[in-house]
Amino acid sequence: MPSLKDLRNRIASVKATQKITKAMQMVAAAKLRRAQMAAEAARPYGQRMSHVLANLANAMPSREGAPRLLVGTGLAETHLLIVCTGERGLCGAFNSAIVRLARERANALIAEGKRVKFFCVGKKGYDQLRRNFAKDIIELIELRSVRVLGFEHAEDIAQKIIGLFHEGKFDVATLFYSRFRSVIAQVPTAQQIIPANVEAADDGEVAGLVYDYEPDEEEILNTLLPRNLAVQIFGALLENNASFYGAQMSAMDNATRNAGEMIKKQTQLYNRSRQAMITKELIEIISGAEAV
Repeated sequence: MPSLKDLRNRIASVKATQKITKAMQMVAAAKLRRAQMAAEAARPYGQRMSHVLANLANAMPSREGAPRLLVGTGLAETHLLIVCTGERGLCGAFNSAIVRLARERANALIAEGKRVKFFCVGKKGYDQLRRNFAKDIIELIELRSVRVLGFEHAEDIAQKIIGLFHEGKFDVATLFYSRFRSVIAQVPTAQQIIPANVEAADDGEVAGLVYDYEPDEEEILNTLLPRNLAVQIFGALLENNASFYGAQMSAMDNATRNAGEMIKKQTQLYNRSRQAMITKELIEIISGAEAV
């Protein structure tokens, strides 16, 4: 049985840890609000961009001569999985859920005889994927030093991906990230970005409108498709950022509660041990007095 000093040290240690987890919970809660507002503000622009691209693609008389970012290479042999995760931990299963979805997709593609490559955005995803797919990771982008996510960061990533595509390094690109739903719910999401999945954006709102474009659709698509790729990546980064703080806030809240329960149990054990020692000393004193 641990001594009273050991129990006091254990209680003090858990209290110190509880202060840290409580502080981290408060910091995550403060940052979550701004991250959530940024993610929600970016959604309408991305949706409207998808609608415009769907309208342009459907207005083309044929797909012959269409931009390769729209129609792809005509093959689906090599897949690039762009895995966006956080740079830090202490956020529950946030990073693991994204990596698990990407790993399941990779294993399914390999089982079909396809070739898989990984493009990691975030150190935590890279650390997990390199255990099984170290030779398949072709790029790692770290955003640890970035204090505020900007569109320029997404543009840099998009340019690297477009460069790899034009070099023939892959045929299909899929983006993996966590979509923010609420503080306690983040949804791991897989989104195909090359070739552009314009059919998914084609709905009644787009189908009911008729536009005349100048210059022609192909030239406009050549300009919009690279920007749309950056917009989708930027939206994924913002969604990930909000999801990370939501997951961290929940994880630190659970850790704080668990620390409180541990302190309660250790305090009870300390009081019982102390009471037992006092009772034992009293019995020894009384026994000694009676013996005299």
